[in-house]
Amino acid sequence: MKKVITFGEIMLRLAPEGYYRFTQAEKFGATYGGGEANVAVSLANYGYDVKFVTKLPKHEIGQAAINSLRKYGVDTSFIARGGDRVGIYFLEKGASQRPSKVIYDRAGSSIATATSADFDWDKIFDGVDWFHFTGITPALGDGIAAICLEACKKAKEKGVTISCDLNYRNKLWSKEKAGKVMGEICQFVDVCIANEEDAGDVFAIKAKNTDVTKGEVNHDGYKDVAKQLADRFNFKKVAITLRTSISANDNGWAAMLYENGNSFFSKSYKVHIVDRVGGGDSFGGGLIYASLENFEPQQAIEFAVAASCLKHTVEGDFNLVSVDEVTKLSGGDGSGRVQR
Repeated sequence: MKKVITFGEIMLRLAPEGYYRFTQAEKFGATYGGGEANVAVSLANYGYDVKFVTKLPKHEIGQAAINSLRKYGVDTSFIARGGDRVGIYFLEKGASQRPSKVIYDRAGSSIATATSADFDWDKIFDGVDWFHFTGITPALGDGIAAICLEACKKAKEKGVTISCDLNYRNKLWSKEKAGKVMGEICQFVDVCIANEEDAGDVFAIKAKNTDVTKGEVNHDGYKDVAKQLADRFNFKKVAITLRTSISANDNGWAAMLYENGNSFFSKSYKVHIVDRVGGGDSFGGGLIYASLENFEPQQAIEFAVAASCLKHTVEGDFNLVSVDEVTKLSGGDGSGRVQR
């Protein structure tokens, strides 16, 4: 069984029911999620031995976050306990031309105040095949950025494949700070995952003739972006998700994979969105699975995109689908007919 480590923050998600706005809401539904935690759940559902590493407080809300992972088979034995709070994010679902909104309340969370003494990376990476994190984690502060770098160095020393989803968040840090910090960390990364805008925001590498706000995505431009990223950091693979936004409810969804100088584009899906949060993470989880299973590049990008397409139909951050469901969709069965 393949062994994977993911490292980051799991947060309490508070969202009004349905499409209520924050100012209308009289109650909020509570679930848990976060970039690397979402990837961990995807891979656990695919049958892998996955450990999620973070720091959470010892109180009941911290335990509830841990329980949400255990429920889906994620190993939480390396989660450090301590600190005072679980990070929170508030989500208001968009509809039609009204975009979704996220408000963070995560300052001073346990993971943001973690120290290197909280994590024994030598033990954590023992016998592990893959390590995944996102650019959100080092954005939480200089201390956690240093821990990410330490983890990458140890993973590389042990021959573990490292993937990073750039996942730039302008509410967490500036483009200049992101470029400096991620530029150092990415020297150790094997597989880089990004969306249409991340490479431009973090490394000032932009696709030509592309305007995501108008739904204009130029394939040749992203081939060039992927090549520049791979050349700069010696990435073995670069995957870029390609979202064309028709509205908050309806998107076009596809991706490309750049490997050994070649670009592979997936089929494009027209997605009617139930919940788009975690869409990129589900793509990352699908790509990691396909890579560890030694899929050919075209098959790998089709699997990853299909996994993410399905996530857009699932409430909550976690992608609760099986390998069989993803394989059927990637193979062309997207009818949505009732299965009996």
